[in-house]
Parts: sequence; structure tokens; C-alpha cells
Amino acid sequence: LPISGDEVERLLAARDTVREVEERAMRLALYQPDIPQNTGAMLRLAACFGLGVDVILPAGFLFDDKRIRRAGMDYIDLVPIAKHSSWQAYREARRHAEGRLLLVTTQGDVPYSDFAFGPEDTLLVGRESGGVPLEVHDAADARLVIPMQPGLRSLNVAMAAAIVAGEAMRQLRRVSLRTAS
Repeated sequence: LPISGDEVERLLAARDTVREVEERAMRLALYQPDIPQNTGAMLRLAACFGLGVDVILPAGFLFDDKRIRRAGMDYIDLVPIAKHSSWQAYREARRHAEGRLLLVTTQGDVPYSDFAFGPEDTLLVGRESGGVPLEVHDAADARLVIPMQPGLRSLNVAMAAAIVAGEAMRQLRRVSLRTAS
């Protein structure tokens, strides 16, 4: 669908606003994502919340797959994305990062709603098919869990990212309480 000139102006202004966000802002890291639609949804989430994104490869699909763009819509161009060739490359890139690495996992020991988030933290989510390996668990500064009903395995990874990021944004007062127009 073609977009209007006003919509183009709005998108350009939003892109410029995103670029002005501090480099030390909260980030969302995706560990070897499997499903392009979930990745697109998380990129859209990141755009709406003003989060930078780290994608730790390899992914289970071509990262420029058109399905990511469909799920993320026109928001994807508004997200600062850093791609890392491996977990080791990501760790090297984070070496001087000031914030904590917070793993969202079904095997977490701290409920996300009881955790005090900081503005420089990175929320890390695992693969849809298998989470993250022990090496990644061990590298996390905290392992956060979303409490669920007994006997249920897990939430969709994009939903889990949205729940935890929403709480972090609430705590940090970074989400506007305006209504959409």
C-alpha cells in the first residue's frame, strides 16, 4: 500500500527521534531466533518502546526475510539493530556495556515483576525451539521468570518479551500514557 506524504513525514520524524535516543538505553537481545514472525513482532515492540535490538546469529531464517517486514510493518526502519555473528561476538561487543544482561527464561529464579530494572539493562530472550544453552544462562546477571499456571511449558517468545519489557518501561517511566490517535 502506498503511504501519504504526511505519513512519510511522521515516519522520518520518528526515525530521527529514535536516533537521538541515548546509546545507553535499554536493549532487547534475541538469541538465535527461529521464527521470522516473532522476530518481526519483537522488532515492532522495540520500536514502540524505544529499545535498541541485538540479534545474535545464526537465525533459523534469512534475517532480511519478507515475513519479518510483514510482522514488523513500517516500524522496523525505526529500530537500531546490531547483528552479531555468534554468542561470542555478542559477548565481545558487550564487554564495555554498563547495564546488566537479564535472561527471560522459564527456568528463572526471580519473577520479572519483583525485579528492579535499570535504564541500561538488556533483556535477552532465547530461541523459540529451545531457549538458550547453559553457557548463556551462566553469563546472565539475572534470570527472570514469568509465573504461569502449573503444567504449562512456556509463552510465545514475543509475548514474553512484551510482558517483561512492558514492566521494565513502567518501572522506568519510559512509556507515555497517551491514547493512540
